[in-house]
Amino acid sequence: MTRKRFLSTAVSAFVLALWCMPNALAQCGLPAKLIHPSSWHPQNGNVRLIRTALGSAQFDGDEQYGAGIVGMWHVTFTAKTMNGASIPETVVDNALVVWHSDKTEIMNSGRPPQDGDFCMGVWEHERNTNKYKLNHFAWGGNAFPTNPPTVVGPPAGPTHITEEVTLSPDCDHYSGPFTLDAYDTSGNISTSFTGVVTATRITINTKVGDLL
Repeated sequence: MTRKRFLSTAVSAFVLALWCMPNALAQCGLPAKLIHPSSWHPQNGNVRLIRTALGSAQFDGDEQYGAGIVGMWHVTFTAKTMNGASIPETVVDNALVVWHSDKTEIMNSGRPPQDGDFCMGVWEHERNTNKYKLNHFAWGGNAFPTNPPTVVGPPAGPTHITEEVTLSPDCDHYSGPFTLDAYDTSGNISTSFTGVVTATRITINTKVGDLL
């Protein structure tokens, strides 16, 4: 009798632990959608456990987490205004960009390394849509030389880029408006552009010729 009581108590404790586990996991930072609660149903006087799972097709690529934009992209920035005035459409950057699943982003700009050709940002997905916002910074560098043959110009301040882009249904392209504000070392805007950014996904089959 004692043995049966012990086994019954042990099974009850195990079931209770399984029932509480999803809440404990959620507190560790896992999205609630990852958690599938355990449950039990009495059947002929016995406890029957139903299998739990972490992860599912419901989470993989879920729009709520914006996974569609994650990956590597070839990006072109085409300016339409400069310092508030309209200009002929001009490509001001041609870059390689990676959007990471942790909602950070990095860009290898086509600009000269002395100007600061690597820059980083953070992004946010608009839930239940294919729209994304990016807040991006290039942290200083040097201006173009003004007294050749000097190859490095005077120090330049940071550049701030914001984007609001829409991902295509096939997840292989995105486009949208951008603003670019370049600052001097005192924090004053020296040059400002607005325009359109367009991007094409880089895949395992992409060749150099596809990027030129």
